[in-house]
Amino acid sequence: MSNRVETPVSNLASQVFLSITLLTFLAASSAPTPLYHLYQETLQFSAATLTLIFGVYALSLLAALLTVGSLSDHLGRRPVIFAALLLDIGAMLLFISADSAVLLIAARALQGFATGMATSVLGASLLDNDNRKGPLINSIAPLLGMACGGLGSGLLVEFAPHPMQLVYWIMFGLLVVQAAYVWRLPETVSAQPGALASLRPTLHVPPQARKALWIALPVDVAVWAMGGFYLSLAPSLVRAATGSTSNLIGGVLVAVLTLSGALAIFTQRNRSAQKVLPLGAVLLAIGVSLILLAVHTASLPLFLFATLVAGSGFGSGFLGALRSVVPLALPHERAGLMSAFYALSYLAFCLPALLAGNLCRSFGLIATTDGYGVMLIGLSLGALLMLLWRRPARDLVA
Repeated sequence: MSNRVETPVSNLASQVFLSITLLTFLAASSAPTPLYHLYQETLQFSAATLTLIFGVYALSLLAALLTVGSLSDHLGRRPVIFAALLLDIGAMLLFISADSAVLLIAARALQGFATGMATSVLGASLLDNDNRKGPLINSIAPLLGMACGGLGSGLLVEFAPHPMQLVYWIMFGLLVVQAAYVWRLPETVSAQPGALASLRPTLHVPPQARKALWIALPVDVAVWAMGGFYLSLAPSLVRAATGSTSNLIGGVLVAVLTLSGALAIFTQRNRSAQKVLPLGAVLLAIGVSLILLAVHTASLPLFLFATLVAGSGFGSGFLGALRSVVPLALPHERAGLMSAFYALSYLAFCLPALLAGNLCRSFGLIATTDGYGVMLIGLSLGALLMLLWRRPARDLVA
């Protein structure tokens, strides 16, 4: 039995608002990336501390997905979206006042929890409004958001005053407006019992979606592990490999990676997951190989081209994984499945990057990059072989 609440309000305005709000959360999440080297220079902390600041965001996001990820299935979408907005507003205020690594860690932890809460409920809300276009928006919006946050922050750092505060004030203003508007949305699910029980840490994957998830997971892990490395250490890597001192380069790298991923998603939106997943694995392996070549030839143009290829692999793999799994959930299972999917993705996003940051202390950034790249290439090719082996069984949905 569906628990959808009928409403005379058009879904179009809701869909636009939900998409913009998801964009805002992800833009805020990538906004610190171009600032990391400034934080390092100003606050004098190591690459390991840098990846801790990055990693605590993903771990906190994971904690939110495991606890409050399915809360909106019980309380309704609007109150959970509102709570996530309030938490992210608090995180922006912490960033604005951050004058130590401790405050940066606190800001990222709060932001991670808010984003984890938001991605599951906003993803479920987008599916409520349009089950056909919802997976496409859920695929594109995070990448476009990260592109806007990374590039916009990089431009502000390079050309605007108050580089370590201005971007957060802009995010603060957007989030406040969204928090005021959210109550005008129609509620798309009715209240269900079990809200407190849903807070127990769990990964809720409906039985009918489990096989598809296991098949898509290796590619999803590979693309998110690459994304985590890029958003934490790529700006420092380019500076170390090429000698570039531009404050804009970090934001440009994030934008190239995520915009190429979003473009790949859009151009392949009508292809089946069975075709898109292997393509993602191939492009990721090629892109990472080119990144390693760019590092050792100190070529910034090649670095940007390699990022374009790897980003296309990111988008293809992410879309294929999402389209393989999410449409299999019933309406009252959507938030729980979205939280489980993102929880697994963000484990791959943060844990390898944290390990790489610690290895940098012993082996240096370049050597660590070589090892990380070889691991990603091996994982991508292994996932490709498994997909090709499983393809005749037609386990992936179109």
